[in-house]
Formats: sequence, structure tokens, C-alpha cells
Amino acid sequence: MDVRTRRLLTAPIVPTLARMAVPNILVMAVQTSVGLIETYFVSMLGTDALAGMALVFPVVMLVQMLSAGGMGGAIQSAVSRTLGADRQAEAGILAWHAMVLGLGLGIATSLVALPFGPTLYAAMGGTGGSLRAATTYASIVFGGAVLIWLFNALSAVIRGTGNMVLPAIVTCVGAVVLIPLSPALIFGWGPFPEFGVAGGGVAFAAYYAAGSAVFAAYIWSGRSVLRPSRRLPALSWGPSREILRIGVLSGIASVTSNVTVIVATGFAGAAGPAAVAGYGTGSRLEYLLVPLVFGLGSPIAAIVGTALGAGDHARARQAALTGALIAGVLTEFIGLAAALHPAAWLGLFGDDPAMLATGSLYLRIVGPFYGFFGFGLALYFAAQGAGRVGWPLAASLLRMGVALGGAWLALALGLGLAGTFIAMSAGFVTMGLVNAAAFATGKMFPSEALGPPSVTSGTLAPAAGVRR
Repeated sequence: MDVRTRRLLTAPIVPTLARMAVPNILVMAVQTSVGLIETYFVSMLGTDALAGMALVFPVVMLVQMLSAGGMGGAIQSAVSRTLGADRQAEAGILAWHAMVLGLGLGIATSLVALPFGPTLYAAMGGTGGSLRAATTYASIVFGGAVLIWLFNALSAVIRGTGNMVLPAIVTCVGAVVLIPLSPALIFGWGPFPEFGVAGGGVAFAAYYAAGSAVFAAYIWSGRSVLRPSRRLPALSWGPSREILRIGVLSGIASVTSNVTVIVATGFAGAAGPAAVAGYGTGSRLEYLLVPLVFGLGSPIAAIVGTALGAGDHARARQAALTGALIAGVLTEFIGLAAALHPAAWLGLFGDDPAMLATGSLYLRIVGPFYGFFGFGLALYFAAQGAGRVGWPLAASLLRMGVALGGAWLALALGLGLAGTFIAMSAGFVTMGLVNAAAFATGKMFPSEALGPPSVTSGTLAPAAGVRR
């Protein structure tokens, strides 16, 4: 067994989580900063452009969550459990399955998002200039959706080996190039033509194309823990089925989160483009919690998956609980800070009174409940590592039902956006408590250690040897 995998199985949990989470959180922070900087430059084009990005942003995040958190988590789980069982050759074949799945799902995303996107943006409240901006930006981003899926699939393969450093390096170097490239393409700086809001989409696609190339070169260079063949091997349906089994359920959970925000954006759209921009900007902080918790969740999933692949059930549970508590504390701190000082966040993106009013209302009501979201989301990643996402899916569905059902009732009773935001807070509480209860009662993890997927059959192979 290689040194990196052995460390996941034996090193103290808190230092190991910290060592792996720091580069991972750096990745998320840099990616978030890039998105915020792009939003800042687009906001200079006017409220319509900012509202257009706010309309597209939930859909972009949906694709990100499906590819990185959903299918990416399933890929990472399969690789880590296989390495935990000391089956390196089979883990290498999983890298090829991940690439093929990324290509297929990326093409499918473009085929759905390009023709049906404009209708969705209009239903969310896009009209006139804001709808044109949304459609223009989305056509570039989703036209290259395959790049997003490949980037996240290959990154998941690398994270499954316990290597969080390379994705951090790729992201930081890419940001150094992307941050000046985005405004150059938006405003036509230097030799570049002026593309307007489309320039942000071009820079976005270029970033994912370069990152995917670097990840592929590393995996197939022979320098990784994995040793996949350079020629496409004979692929079987079994491993892909196992990845899709976890990935689809995880993806449904991701969809519920984004559907909640998309529908709430539609509620805000009734108050006009400025209110859409305000809610979109305020809820972007909620979206920032996802990459933050992902920074912790990916190491949690790697430790959990490797431990269960090796048969160490107690270590898997200890890693899950420790990571969830840390995530809950961090996200609660962010939520309280935003609730107390909403203008510090919203003022970065504009000074329109209606935008500031809607965004402040959202942060003051929902922010104090971010801790429930962070805690529950971390347990979701732990369940991914275990290959058991049924309870996190149930928690996500209940969150959506409480949030949207409560929002509909609030509007029917004339409570307006304040009632909508209260319902969203109740959804966070529901998600956190359901996942906590499932973990505490032992229903989230299997009663016996879960082995890795067999590359030949796709079934769950016996664990490598249960340590009591």
C-alpha cells in the first residue's frame, strides 16, 4: 500500500483533515474570488448585466454541484475505497471510466442547457436587457459544459488518492491568468476585442479547458498514485454503474438545493430586476458556503472512503463527526457576520437601494441558520465517501419541501419576501437535523464496513479486512 493511502488510514484525524483541507479550501477560496471579481467587472456594465449573471448563476452552480459534488464525489468515493482495499490497478481503470463519464455528461448538459435556458431565465424574472445578458453569458458557459465536467471528474480522481495539493496549484495558477483575462475580454483591454458580458464566459471556459489538460497529463504521466494505461482499456458497465448510483442520488440532492434558490429567485423577480440582483447577490454568499464545506468535505470523504475500504468503520465515523462539527462552526460564524453587517457584502456589488434592501433582508433572516447547512452538508460528503447517500438525499428533499412549501404559504398569506426567507431558514434547520439524526442513529453509515466497487462486476467487493 502506498504511503499516502496508509497515512489516510493511520494518521491522527484532526491534523490529517487540516493538512488536506488547507489546500482544498484554498482552491475553493480562489475559485470563489475569481467568480466574485468577474461579477464585480460585469456590474460595471449596469444593473441589467448584473441581473443577467444572477439569473444564470444558480444554473452554473447546479452544473458545478452535479459535476464536482455529485458525480465528482461518487468518483472520489470509488477511487478512495478501491485504494483503501489496496487495489491500485483497478483504481487506475476507474480513472478512464471517470473521463468517459465526464465527456458524456458534459455533452448532455450542453444539449439541455442551450435550447431550454432562455425559457428558464425568463421564468425566473429575466426581461429585456437582463434576459439578453443572461442568454449571451450562458451560451458561452454551457456551450463548453464538457470542460466543466472533465475538470471536476479528473480532479475527483486525484482527490480520491488523497492528493489535494495539485488541484490547489492548478486553481491558483489559473486564477493568476483568469483574473486579468476576464476584464480584458469584457472591456476590450489591450489586443483583445470588447465582448461585454460574453467575455466573462470566454475566460470561464478557457480556465476549465487548461485545468482539464493539466489534470489529464498528471494522471496519465505515471507520477500519481494511480497507474492507468495510456490506451483506453476495455471498459465495463459495472464501475460506471456504481459511480452513477452514488452520483445520481447525490446529484438529486444538489438539484434540490439549486431548485430552492432558483424558485426563490423567481419570487424575488416579481419585485423587479433590482430585487433579483439583490437576492442573487445575497444568496451568492450561501453558495460560497458550498465550496467552503467542500474544502473540508472532500478530505472527509477521502478518509471515510479509504477507511471503509480497509474495513475501519470506527475511524470513518470519527472523521465524519469531526469534520461536520468544524464545518458547522465555520459556516455559522460567516452567517452571523453577514446578518450583522449585510452592507459589507452587498456593497461590493452595487448601491442600488432596492438591491441592497432585498439582499439585506435575506442575510438578516437566513444568515443565522447557515451553521445547520454547513453541518448537514459535511455529513453529506461523509456519506458520499461511504457510498451511502440515501439519508442525505432525504434530508435535501425535506429541505426543499419545507423551504418552497413555506415560501408559497408565506406569499399566499401576504408575508412577502420576508416570509420566503423565513421558510428558507427552516429548510436549513430541517436539513441539518435530519442528517444529524441519521448519523447519530447509525443509519447513515452501513453497520459493516463497505468495500470498494469491483472493476469487473461493479458490485461491492468485501472489505479488505475489518479492524475492530
